[in-house]
Amino acid sequence: LCSFLGLLYQEYRDKSTREEIETRRLQDSQTDPEETSPSEETPSEAEPTSTTENKAPAQINLLRNSNSRFNLWQDLPEVQNSGVLSILQPDEIKLQEAMFELVTSEASYYKSLNLLVSHFMENERLKKILHQSEAHILFSNVLDVMAVSERFLLDLEQRVEENIVISDVCDIVYQHTVNHFSVYITYVSNQTYQERTYKQLLQDKPAFREVISQLELDPKCKGLSFSSFLILPFQRITRLKLLVQNILKKVEEKSDRESTALDAHKELETVVKACNEGVRKMSRTEQMISIQKKLEFKIKSVPIISHSRWLLKQGELQQMNGPKTSRTLRTKKLFREIYLFLFNDLLVICRQIPGDKYQVFDSAPRGLLRVEELEDQGQSLANVFILRLLENADDREASYMLKASSQSEMKRWMISLAPNRRTKFVSFTSRLVDCPQIQCVHPYVAQQPDELSLELADVLNILDKTDDGWIFGERLHDQERGWFPSSMGEEILNPKIRAQNLKECFRVHKSDDSQRRKLGSRNRQ
Repeated sequence: LCSFLGLLYQEYRDKSTREEIETRRLQDSQTDPEETSPSEETPSEAEPTSTTENKAPAQINLLRNSNSRFNLWQDLPEVQNSGVLSILQPDEIKLQEAMFELVTSEASYYKSLNLLVSHFMENERLKKILHQSEAHILFSNVLDVMAVSERFLLDLEQRVEENIVISDVCDIVYQHTVNHFSVYITYVSNQTYQERTYKQLLQDKPAFREVISQLELDPKCKGLSFSSFLILPFQRITRLKLLVQNILKKVEEKSDRESTALDAHKELETVVKACNEGVRKMSRTEQMISIQKKLEFKIKSVPIISHSRWLLKQGELQQMNGPKTSRTLRTKKLFREIYLFLFNDLLVICRQIPGDKYQVFDSAPRGLLRVEELEDQGQSLANVFILRLLENADDREASYMLKASSQSEMKRWMISLAPNRRTKFVSFTSRLVDCPQIQCVHPYVAQQPDELSLELADVLNILDKTDDGWIFGERLHDQERGWFPSSMGEEILNPKIRAQNLKECFRVHKSDDSQRRKLGSRNRQ
């Protein structure tokens, strides 16, 4: 496959997701969406070439270049000449495309990994500039990752060559995930140090900066940056899970192929979670040490650093002074600044003091917090809410009336402080028939711990939204929750498409009913 594959994985992935967005837009605009099923991976949605009534736009030719002749399974000369397209049902053809997409995308990914190693890592000038420890942090165990990809690709190619009608690929995915994919966890867990080292090298070593720039300009790189090659393994392991999800949506229910797809998906999900945890653990430990140094306790000291504790949100709010009867007083001293550090299991309330320090004057377990919004209180009390500590540092109940800088900031604090509080729209995990949905059309990188990074074509349920342009969403494929700007997505308006998205999501996760029951109340950050 690599011999005819012209696109680097970054190009392949970008075109694939953009086509997915366009297909979903078309489905959303159709009056009768039952004709077309939404899909995580568009190429497998292509209809047989003999269909003339197909209203879908022409598929982007993902592999079209001087070295390739086709991009879809049904375009393979062997398939076209065999006559199977006239025998197979449309659903089976879609399944063949979904499986073929997994194979061709792995070939594209391997090609990009190979370029990272041969063009960058093994460059003689770069080797002379980098200290051995710097090279190790920068490239980590990429050679192991590439070897695993090569072995995986060889098994996939062998399966494709066995029969023009692919029997299955998820059994191969399962075996490789269980036996070999732990190399991804090692690579991804190094990401924090990798990014930091890369930035430091660019800043401190002009020779490094110059060589990287020259290597990036090589036509082989097709205008792609060095850093886009470094993040390939993390992107691939996540995408592989989505490709298996796409196959799972197309296999016959209660079939052997459904069983192997569910097994493969479950194992991939375990690896992806371990990758995410690896990244978070590295950055969280450093962050907790930094916060601990800044805190001074006016009350009995609370040990901040714990291996099971991490920061969810921090920031300044205005606290109302005096008793509640003074709420109508119009005075500039009505509010004073306080600073909150909210962890996954603890809230500490502080006042900022000179020297970038914070004096802690109250605290409470996160499970003993309650919030209440104040409505129609006039402009001076806009974006005000009440925070109740059922048991504070003095083992008493305490209330704080707090004012946020905007409606979105108020809602973000309220949802973070009391995650089990009912949102405006109920999550799909409650099995409600309908819920607003949005698909991501611009990628977004989270700037705060309570935000959610988005990839192109992600589909999310909208749990809450604000008048100033923020959405609190839950991504369908992994149930991760967080805030993001509403400008990053387009709402899915067709209720039948939304229902189909939910149905597919339940099917993907049906192998773990106990997990799904937990999802409705979970607030994963």
